[in-house]
Order: sequence, then structure tokens, then C-alpha cells
Amino acid sequence: MAEIYLAGGCFWGMEKYIASIQGVQSTQVGYANGRTVNPTYEEVCHNNTGHAETVRVVYDPAIVPLDFLLQIYYEAIDPVSVNRQGGDTGTQYRTGIYYVSEENRPVIQQSIAQLQKRYEKPIAIEVKPLENFSAAENYHQDYLDKNPGGYCHIGKDKFKKAAEAVINPVKYPTPDSEKLRRNLTQTQYEVTQNSATEPPFQNEFWESFRSGIYVDITTGEPLFASTDKFESGCGWPSFSKPIDPNVVRERTDATHGMLRSEVRSRVGNAHLGHVFDDGPKESGGLRYCINSASLRFVPKENMEQEGYGYLLKFVK
Repeated sequence: MAEIYLAGGCFWGMEKYIASIQGVQSTQVGYANGRTVNPTYEEVCHNNTGHAETVRVVYDPAIVPLDFLLQIYYEAIDPVSVNRQGGDTGTQYRTGIYYVSEENRPVIQQSIAQLQKRYEKPIAIEVKPLENFSAAENYHQDYLDKNPGGYCHIGKDKFKKAAEAVINPVKYPTPDSEKLRRNLTQTQYEVTQNSATEPPFQNEFWESFRSGIYVDITTGEPLFASTDKFESGCGWPSFSKPIDPNVVRERTDATHGMLRSEVRSRVGNAHLGHVFDDGPKESGGLRYCINSASLRFVPKENMEQEGYGYLLKFVK
């Protein structure tokens, strides 16, 4: 087991969020990196002790490596906000990653450097060795389990995504633009990079139902499983859900006189297609209508060899 200490605003919601992640063994809320020893909650809130509301996280790195754990943590915070998360303001609500092993420092620094590429403003997450951690009062521990309707600054949808996170984005880096031009066909490049649409009924996977997974053609990040593929009659591959809800991003698309939800890949930011609410009701009611040109198919029998064996449980 390993441990890391994460600050991300009010620790009630952050503890519940972190505890939902697969591979996290235990959590404890407390106060870290302040100037006093064993402060009370009232002192932290009103006496300028310098502590941050923090969650001690004990995790199994074989299930959730630190770089992956941090990626999930980032999804619950505003990493450029200074001393504020949600509606909570004050130095005790700052974001921070506090480590106890020096071996973790370069992993954290590299992770922060990659995160910075997504923002124009500087990342405000404090990265320091752990100092002066003390457990918070008992009534704060597992607060949202004891008080299901209690205050939480983290959206409920994020808890589900954290619980279902199984694909580590760090494993699938984005190639540079020159490599993409060399490796992709013209159609693949136009679809993924310029949001083009391939013809219906004239693409590689629209009527293929072999067992396996479909990965992002640009990065190799796993996106969809054959188990969730269905015939929709639209002429493009259709899926009821992604393998991991975190691997796709949605944004409003107002082109062509329509208002649609575009779907893009998480790491590669490649255009994939669109998602509609006319899918099978028994599978959640969604239809991810995806361009074949944005996908590469990995047959079930090749998944282990290609490094996707950990996802075999999602393929029937």
C-alpha cells in the first residue's frame, strides 16, 4: 500500500469522491501543512492556522498508480482557482498534493506539468512534503455517508465517473501533429482533426460485430467495447456507452443548422462523432454515433498482447 494527501476544498465531498475510486483502500480527513499542531476545525476556519482541509488516501498502486489517481483527483477540482473551490473561500480550501515519499515528487511534478498544458492560467495546486497532519474531529469522518443530504461542492455525476474510472490516460500520450499526418489516412485525419464526417454505410465498422474493443486511432486510448455496440440503422458504428465514462468529452455542436452534442476523445481530443438520446432504453437510452475513421479495432484475442488485457472483463 501507499499513501498520498490530497486537498481539494471542503473535505466532506473530497473524501467521498476519493473513496469511490477503485484501488483506494481507506481515507481519513484532517488538517495539513499549517503552522500549528492538532488544530480544531474552528481554529482552522477562523484563526489563520495555515492548514488545508486534506484527505489522507491509502491506495493500492497496482490497481490505481499515483499518476492515475491524480488524474481522477483533477476532475473534482478547479486547478487554477486560488483558495477557493465551489462556494468555499479561504486558505483552508486551497488545493494541494502533499507527499510522504520523495519518490512521489517527480511523478507529481510531471503530472502537474501535463495538467498545465490544458490551462492558460497557472496551476494553483500546492505541491509540498506533508507537514503537521492531524485527523479532523470524528463527526467530519465519512461525513457524507453519515449525512447523505449534506453539503458537497462536487457534482454528483463526478462520483459515478470516479467509481467507474479504469483507463489511465497517462498510458496513451498524444502524438505530435507531424506524426499524426504520417500515420493517419486522409479520411482519418479529416475526421479526427477537422471534425469531418465519413459517409454512412460506407465505412469500416458500421456492420462489424466481432468481439473486442475500439480504441482512439490517434492515441490508442480505449473507448468502446463490442459488448455495447448495437445496430441502429444509421450507417455508422453505434454504442450505448463508453468503456469508461471519463474517456470521452462532450461539447455543444451548432454546425449545419442543428444543435447536437459532439463527442471527442479525452487524451487525443479527436473528433469521434455525436451522442443522441435515442439509444436502447434498457442500456441507458444513449446512442454514441461514431465515425469508423476515428477508431481502431483490437480483436479480443489480441487484447492481452497489445496491452489491453486489463479490459477483457468488459468484452463478452
